[in-house]
Amino acid sequence: MVRLLFWIALIAAAVWFWRKFKRPASTQQQPREQGAAPMVRCAHCGVHLPQDRALNQQQEWYCTQAHLEQGPKSIER
Repeated sequence: MVRLLFWIALIAAAVWFWRKFKRPASTQQQPREQGAAPMVRCAHCGVHLPQDRALNQQQEWYCTQAHLEQGPKSIER
């Protein structure tokens, strides 16, 4: 019984070491996007979009010119 437990522990340790040393070689780090744009929410429809693509009026953000002209709308969720 002791021999069986010894072999199980030895095999488990070998598998653990093999996975530990293999992981850094197979995992390639992808470059992260630098400076992701902050997201804002349209005051009319509630869609989230990057701040640099949104339209601003009186501290409220809109996704399109039509929503900017229609103004804010209360969104019930």
